[in-house]
Amino acid sequence: MKPRIIISGGGTGGHIFPALAIADELKAQFPDVSLLFVGAYNRMEMHRVPKAGYAIKGLWISGFDRKNMIRNLLFPIKLGWSFLQALFILLKFRPNVVVGTGGFASGPLVFVASLLRIPAILQEQNAYPGVTNKQLASRVNTICLGSESAQRFFPKSKTVVTGNPVRKALHQNLSRTAASKILGVDSRVFTLLVLGGSLGARKINQLVKNHLVDIKKKNIQLIWQCGHLYAEEYQPLATAGIRVVPFIDNMPAAYAVADLVVSRAGALAISELCITAKPTIFIPSPNVSENHQEKNAQALVNKEAAMMVVERHAEAEFWPVLISLIESESMRNNLSKNIKSFAHPNATKEIVSTITQNFPKS
Repeated sequence: MKPRIIISGGGTGGHIFPALAIADELKAQFPDVSLLFVGAYNRMEMHRVPKAGYAIKGLWISGFDRKNMIRNLLFPIKLGWSFLQALFILLKFRPNVVVGTGGFASGPLVFVASLLRIPAILQEQNAYPGVTNKQLASRVNTICLGSESAQRFFPKSKTVVTGNPVRKALHQNLSRTAASKILGVDSRVFTLLVLGGSLGARKINQLVKNHLVDIKKKNIQLIWQCGHLYAEEYQPLATAGIRVVPFIDNMPAAYAVADLVVSRAGALAISELCITAKPTIFIPSPNVSENHQEKNAQALVNKEAAMMVVERHAEAEFWPVLISLIESESMRNNLSKNIKSFAHPNATKEIVSTITQNFPKS
């Protein structure tokens, strides 16, 4: 019998890309598997998932806005309707397993699947779990954790620490020369890679803009992912040696050419940086639940595996920390060696192994 799987999650790249990595591994191991994604209507997964070659259905759902309560007037209606949509999708597709990677759409889909007694698995990326996954924990079969630190939030009998799934191409040894040709940059020049997430990070963009003159004076080549929200504002700053893009499609090439990385501290970004062993300065987003990005980064800082600059001190600390790493190869090498020890290279395979334990027996 051909296995049928629904993968639900989205809202940000941190939920979408792990879901796609899981789907790719399932397809590689089981070519006849039938896969369907479920996301939130009008969120980035609705174009990212089809671009990767998978079908997706959208639920009319959004997150609860704690800052603007007026925006929540439709929330109960959206939630109820998304439960009905999830029910229709599940009854029509009849999956053997449902996988939730977090995000708005994951909640209704996994909850309704549990009511229908369909085996359900959660994949939690962060050291501090999201609200959706914490609420669903009692209703699922297994919870695959990206970090050991998250175990205390879930029933221990249900958890397995797998690490976070990352795109398969990151495991390939792409040379700096080949990566430079792909990106159209100079392989001989010290390269700084700046990542603010798929949508962009206002503070990181401001810091880089404020120090562009300093970066140019140091003859540093910059690859700057400013995010879709800020593309119009920052792309005009691109010049020779300064590449500014809304989104980097070929991240393996970007990592391969980078000598130093400045990044938000989302779980997916951290997992990729551990796999690629890149010396990194994390600037965690303060605009996330329970300040989980700072907690993600602090676990690495405590082991001398990364540097961290918090936003409230960034104006004073960013450039001194950045220049200290640019000028010290030994510091970069030490960070690279230590961050590599946090890598989980077999995470995707372990998660797929957990999923397949619920496949129908032939």
